[in-house]
Amino acid sequence: MTTTDDGGGVLTSIRPFGTALQMNLAAALRTRRLGTRGWQGAVNTAYDPLDPATAADPFAAYRALHSGGRLHYNAKRATWVVSRLEDVRAALRDTDKINSSQGVTRVRMAAELVVLTDGQQHSRLRKQVQPAFTKRALDSWQAITGRLATELVDNVLANPGCNVVEELAIPMPLRVIAGILGVPEADIADFRRWSEGAVQMINFTPTPSGILGGARCLAAALALRRYFLKQLASGHLKGSGTVLGRLIEHSTDGNLTDEQLFLISILLLIAGNETTTNLLGGMFDVFARNPEEYDKIRANPDLIPMAVEELLRFTSPIQNLYRYTCADYDIGDVTIPNGSRVLLSFGAANRDPLVFDDPDTFIADRNPRMHVAFGYGAHMCIGAPLARMEAEAVLRELVERVERITTTGPTTWSTNSSLRGPTVLPVRLQQR
Repeated sequence: MTTTDDGGGVLTSIRPFGTALQMNLAAALRTRRLGTRGWQGAVNTAYDPLDPATAADPFAAYRALHSGGRLHYNAKRATWVVSRLEDVRAALRDTDKINSSQGVTRVRMAAELVVLTDGQQHSRLRKQVQPAFTKRALDSWQAITGRLATELVDNVLANPGCNVVEELAIPMPLRVIAGILGVPEADIADFRRWSEGAVQMINFTPTPSGILGGARCLAAALALRRYFLKQLASGHLKGSGTVLGRLIEHSTDGNLTDEQLFLISILLLIAGNETTTNLLGGMFDVFARNPEEYDKIRANPDLIPMAVEELLRFTSPIQNLYRYTCADYDIGDVTIPNGSRVLLSFGAANRDPLVFDDPDTFIADRNPRMHVAFGYGAHMCIGAPLARMEAEAVLRELVERVERITTTGPTTWSTNSSLRGPTVLPVRLQQR
């Protein structure tokens, strides 16, 4: 791995999935070279999503962004910051000018993955995955989700003061995904370690410690690839009841290769795992802090789907993702030049005071239908229905069985710049 610190990106080529991830130094230097000229018309900001304290508690920074102008530029990170909901949604729609083809992290990269493509290539790859998330498929996995929700809430009830992240928020999505993939539960511990390691690539920085961390991410990704390809080659994971079996059955482009099936599995494992863990952990924190809102749902369980949408808005498990302009892109009177790195702040957009009244307050019966917790447009998260199903299953168990959720110690939040959720959250559930 070769890296160069230019303040705007790195040049390297790695093959964690058998597909080259190419990171473009020339484009990064172009972003850097724009310098002061590049941010004329925008508001210069010191907001830094990579700062650990800001990542753990970003909401004061979001309020400052909203009160300080429509578009911001961080010269240190050579990054444009888009924080208003209308502008984030518009940018997610306009894939001709601002797209994912150079990556969705600070590190520019290219690979044949749904999240890193646009246009016809994106449509083709998304079509390959779509059969996994039909209503029929989701209905078939509802029993797995409901059974796990009951079991894991039982565990938390039986262990007052336990860390609910370890007891419920982490195992729930891991075991659901393992179940629908057909992966043995005996392998889940390895999946957790590998997926948590691989996802840290989002925080890559071209520093000695960052390069060392990047090497660990690569090792985790390679371990995942070895495991999946071995299982796929032996015919495992391709049964008629598994998600990969469904994809093979519905493939219209001929047989999917094992490499393609592996990439789909990675998207399910990493994207669906970490984000749902953050949503579930955030749920317990919110209801412990807002018992009156929890009581609203207990009194009217029909609010559960709407309350989950409000949880998504309020907690924003994915706080931000990046895009890169492939043409000059206008926001208001300001032009973001071609070749620029743009941070789309989902967390800030979901608390936009121009759209949501009292945005820093959780309101269980609010209808936050405009939120972008799962993105928007062509890149709307394809696994969103599964994440919603898991959250609704856990919340239903809670309102049926638990009168009060209380914390028995402070909440510790992750410092990942893009994926935010509790890492330690000791809770006590008072049974009805």
